[in-house]
Amino acid sequence: MTDVLRKPASKLVMIWLAWALIVIGFQAYATARLELQPPDYALIWTPESTTPGSQDDRTYLNEPFMNRQVAWDSEYYLSIATGGYEDPEIWSLQSPDGQSLSGNYAFFPFYPFLIRIVRLPLLLFGLTPIGASALGGVIVSLLGTLTATFALYDMTREELEEKGAIRTAFYLLICPAGFFLAMVYTEGLFVGLAFGSMALVRRKRWGWSALLAACAVWTRSVGVALVVPLAVAWLKEIDWKHFSLKPFPWKLVGKGLLVLIPLAAYWLWRRFFNIEFTLLEYFYFGRERFAWQKAREGWEYAYAMFRDGHIQSTAYYGLEFAATIFGTLACLLTLRKYPGVSLFGLVAIFIAVTSGAPQGMHRYVMVAPAVFVVLSRAGRSEVFDRAWTILSTLLMGLYAMLYAFDFWAG
Repeated sequence: MTDVLRKPASKLVMIWLAWALIVIGFQAYATARLELQPPDYALIWTPESTTPGSQDDRTYLNEPFMNRQVAWDSEYYLSIATGGYEDPEIWSLQSPDGQSLSGNYAFFPFYPFLIRIVRLPLLLFGLTPIGASALGGVIVSLLGTLTATFALYDMTREELEEKGAIRTAFYLLICPAGFFLAMVYTEGLFVGLAFGSMALVRRKRWGWSALLAACAVWTRSVGVALVVPLAVAWLKEIDWKHFSLKPFPWKLVGKGLLVLIPLAAYWLWRRFFNIEFTLLEYFYFGRERFAWQKAREGWEYAYAMFRDGHIQSTAYYGLEFAATIFGTLACLLTLRKYPGVSLFGLVAIFIAVTSGAPQGMHRYVMVAPAVFVVLSRAGRSEVFDRAWTILSTLLMGLYAMLYAFDFWAG
């Protein structure tokens, strides 16, 4: 991968750096230039959560330093990195058997673990503990995002050549949910690990690919879907016409065991680190895997709000539906050329669609590389490239501003 990326590496780094400075600078400028009138009516619960003073008791959301890059779930990542999973500043929930469960246990450890490492030298500059964690979180997110741009470039250079591969990475950065890649959220780290794992297995770097896949699982549960591209790559290793067990194919078996690493990583997390994950997901966040009935009711309600709800709900759910449909179609359109990558995207979207009511689908769809491959194919047309760049950047700017004002942005 190093040889292929050497020439365009400086371009990718400069585009990434400019994007990061512009997104963070835009949030600072937007909040200095205007104020939004609360509350936010995007979802049924957002008016109550966005009224003035509604988040005054959230310690980790009120640190002034890097505050525009911190909102909503950022509080849990900052809490785990700063005070640990049992941090008393975070609410607790009583389980059915009477246990007190910290809300932190609904979140996976790898992102806050990296924040904890990065924040240590930052404390030497006189930052507060929360401020150092916030800056550390942004740094980890940005470095993960840079890794994702290199991986996208590497996966698409053969088809789209250098210019098209760079365009693919650029479309990731400017997608409507792209600003999340520079926030204290797991998106930046996750796409770096997941895209990196898929790029490496295409180059037959099995050990490194499996390692990144395990780390992706420990970042977000949907990382377990990386078993799919690993399995597809493994099946391609088999010479079906001349397959024989004599001599015994030890290397093939070893690679087959590496395919199971995402499943093993998830099992280890559930077995040794967090037995409360599903309880908190269900009882507090209203999410569970493959909840068919709940998902059906949630999508029907979302459609009703899109059709007849507040104008803010209509606008919000319109993007949710558009992102879900386009993400699914993109995976289907790339299935022949990129089977493992496309199947991963389909599984990731399917998990999000069936986990409950649609909420943040434009963010969940962002983990499907096929989305950016299809856009980049269309981007061969200069008209489409300019039009999509304008539309996508405006939407990203709108959502980045909403996030900076603590409105719901997905």
